[in-house]
Amino acid sequence: MEKFLEIFLPEGILEWFEIKKIEKDERVVRIIFEEKNLVPPIPSEHVGKRITSKGFSKLVVDDFGIRGKKGELIFMRRSWEIEGTNYLLKRDIQICFPGTKLEKEFASLLKELYRE
Repeated sequence: MEKFLEIFLPEGILEWFEIKKIEKDERVVRIIFEEKNLVPPIPSEHVGKRITSKGFSKLVVDDFGIRGKKGELIFMRRSWEIEGTNYLLKRDIQICFPGTKLEKEFASLLKELYRE
């Protein structure tokens, strides 16, 4: 099933995220992803300190339409706090085209169409 889904999802997404839910209504198909609980590399000055999950932040990204409906990818991004600091760890996963809320490949397609 994952191999099939990889054809339609942004490249590499299933490496860092799990699909938690798919919602569909008359206008929109939403795929909701949750970032896997894999703590990013810890800076050397903080190695050995306790790491605490700080929950999720939500990122909504517009994607290619699906069966005539708007496509939305909703990413629940994790963050972790290092004990005794205000330092938050987050994984650097590039989902959006810089400066947009569009999935990278979708933004590239629109940019190319605009040029024509």
